[in-house]
Amino acid sequence: MRRNTTLSYVIREYTPADESSWLRCRVLSFLDTAYFDDVKRAKPAIDAPGVELVAVGQDGLVCGIMDVSVDSEVATIDTVAVHPDHQRHGIGRALLVEAGARLRALGASTLDAWTRDEPETLRWYRAMGFAESEHYLHVFADCSTDEAEPDRAIGERRARLRPVAVFAHGSLRDEQVLRKQFARVHVCRRFSREA
Repeated sequence: MRRNTTLSYVIREYTPADESSWLRCRVLSFLDTAYFDDVKRAKPAIDAPGVELVAVGQDGLVCGIMDVSVDSEVATIDTVAVHPDHQRHGIGRALLVEAGARLRALGASTLDAWTRDEPETLRWYRAMGFAESEHYLHVFADCSTDEAEPDRAIGERRARLRPVAVFAHGSLRDEQVLRKQFARVHVCRRFSREA
């Protein structure tokens, strides 16, 4: 457990008692981003030997989270989020430093993260020493945006089955065409650095 005395938060391992606060932190952190609709009703499990960290404020509430799965020498950030009321105070960086130390102890040499084209998030990853290496598209087809979008995404309807929303992966080669056909298209980027 690491305590930050200047900002009054503690970084420690996640416990099941943190779940409700963890979920609130994640939802509020993602609300004004390209992940606004990636809402979870329960914290996704991180299999051992993964790393699950929280930053907890003096009020006992989670103000930052970092979950990292580990597969041999490669670790992947599954969730990193800082509550909007606590952003720009170094909590994300502190979580990353603590996760990095734990990952190196587990033998991980590479830390990956996948994220969408959110300018603040891209700046943060770059500032933390990550480099981009792969890209593809996240395409959302939703009938609330355009009644025909889901049909365009699947190409063919089935009897008595009407799509109302589709989430699909696409190639960057098709980006311009897909942006003309769908209102919500994001570039998903892989960032990597040494653990």
